[in-house]
Amino acid sequence: MTQPDRRTFLKQSALGIAGTAVLATASRARAAGANDKLVMGLIGCGGRGCGVAELFAGVENVEFAYVCDADQNRLEAAARQFSQHGSPKPVGDLRTILDDPAVDAVLIATPNHWHAPAGILACQAGKHAYIEKPCSHNIREGRLLVEAARRNERVVQHGTQVRSTSTIREGVRLLREGRIGTVLAAKAWNIQRRGQIGHVQPGEPPAGFDYDLWCGPAPMMPFRSNCHHGSYNWWFDYGSGDIGNDGVHDIDYARWGLGVETHPTEIVALGGKFVFDDDGQYPDTQQVTYLYPGDGSAGSQRMLIYEQRLWSGNYPHNVDSGAEFYGTAGQMFLSRRGKAQLLGEKNERIDLEIPLEPQADAAHVANFVDCIRNGGVPNAEIEIGHLTASLCHLGNIASRVGRGLKFDPAAERIVGDEEADRLVSREYRAGHWATPA
Repeated sequence: MTQPDRRTFLKQSALGIAGTAVLATASRARAAGANDKLVMGLIGCGGRGCGVAELFAGVENVEFAYVCDADQNRLEAAARQFSQHGSPKPVGDLRTILDDPAVDAVLIATPNHWHAPAGILACQAGKHAYIEKPCSHNIREGRLLVEAARRNERVVQHGTQVRSTSTIREGVRLLREGRIGTVLAAKAWNIQRRGQIGHVQPGEPPAGFDYDLWCGPAPMMPFRSNCHHGSYNWWFDYGSGDIGNDGVHDIDYARWGLGVETHPTEIVALGGKFVFDDDGQYPDTQQVTYLYPGDGSAGSQRMLIYEQRLWSGNYPHNVDSGAEFYGTAGQMFLSRRGKAQLLGEKNERIDLEIPLEPQADAAHVANFVDCIRNGGVPNAEIEIGHLTASLCHLGNIASRVGRGLKFDPAAERIVGDEEADRLVSREYRAGHWATPA
């Protein structure tokens, strides 16, 4: 492949289905210059939020003016941590950040149920947004977030860092070149040992933790210590299970390498809680199959499979996260852990000369900052994030109702199943100021 062809591929792979409208938005959202100070706010001061914020602080002329969290202890610790990168003001209510015209962008690393509401509000306030995965709690919120980014002409990057990781980017480029023929199927896996969250009774929130603020627009159930920092992932109202927490990364590059740029039309899921005896509501064992019919002709269909076991240390290719791509002339394995393998159509091993790089968080952050300063489309532009996150939501819906789903990609609705279709959206606390609309 010539160098111009390669640049064209990378540009197109970043765009996904977003097209020229995104390019126009990115151009209009451009900051005055690469040397201008980028003033940011951190919303969500847990380990992930502070870790990604450190990467932002390592970029030249990026400064944090605010840190925001519902937990006073985390808030104070973050203010101390980032005092060397400015004088960040600790606040509980994210609206304080969004109301400040000096703030250019926000990093949103809250629990999942806040991702889309906070992102939508940020776009409406004229802020660019880097949003941790998954970008939404449900499919409707994801679409509203995409629309808010377009309407307000903001740069929004999804925290699926594989889109900026050289191993995955180069591997997908080779798939596009036809290295294994026509790619018809992909299988992603997320296999690891997770701890159980136990059984606990409702109680009082710890001192300094604003539980009302933490719940936000989501339904407020009585506080439980195992639906709190980290453990919220396993509850329907606040998290997305491990398919949305960690599997989303592997689903993202499986979808990318498969070359599908829309939603699937059929989803089948099996699994459940095979091992864990705790209060968690999501499966510890899950297998989801997604069908993309194309135009219905031979060769246009595609299939994506996701496999999850949260109680096992045994996984393919000696790696907990990965994806295999099956083509008409071979097979490719890629992992965000920095591993890759190519097999020919007779299963012979073929040298694969691509960089072996683990998930590139710093490059993903730098890409977002560069797009704000210089224009361009971020590697994980929010429509890309929405399509990937929606696969997690659809897998969870099918698992939850216990039957296959038929999905309308254009309307983003489940067809012929009212119970499942209700889960495309969610119930909100009446009158809450952050309810997406």
